Amino acid sequence: MVQSNLTLLSVSINMAQKKLDLAALTGFLDKCEGLEKIFKDKMVVQELGDGKCIAELKVDKSFLNPLGGLHGGVSATLVDCISTYALMSQTGVPGVSVDIHLTYLKGARLDDVVVVEGRVEKVGKTLAFVEAEIKHKATGEVLVKGLHTKFVAA
Repeated sequence: MVQSNLTLLSVSINMAQKKLDLAALTGFLDKCEGLEKIFKDKMVVQELGDGKCIAELKVDKSFLNPLGGLHGGVSATLVDCISTYALMSQTGVPGVSVDIHLTYLKGARLDDVVVVEGRVEKVGKTLAFVEAEIKHKATGEVLVKGLHTKFVAA
């Protein structure tokens, strides 16, 4: 369902012949019925453009694992979404995930604010390589490092 929503967003962006910008992303997230809806009204995208996306999120109860830390699945979803938005801000297309790898370095707790930064490293003829980091806002410590490879050929 998420890919379907991103595909619809991509089609509307491509029809307008432009790349993803903050206004288009905000409109998409407001109407989203896919997995991204878990971040609705909880995530603030601060910067988007030229292959970069930065967002901020306060860890609430719905994002916790049974041990009280930020759930690994939520971290993976953040890396997937933010890296895809970064890619779309450069190419206008979401691509299809081929590989996603996360390294969990440290945890976040309830009410911690995290900053997620995605940036495009390289876009080739068929593959795009995007990196993302989740950092603790107050300390700047890197909590999660993500590498995301996407198929981007039409």
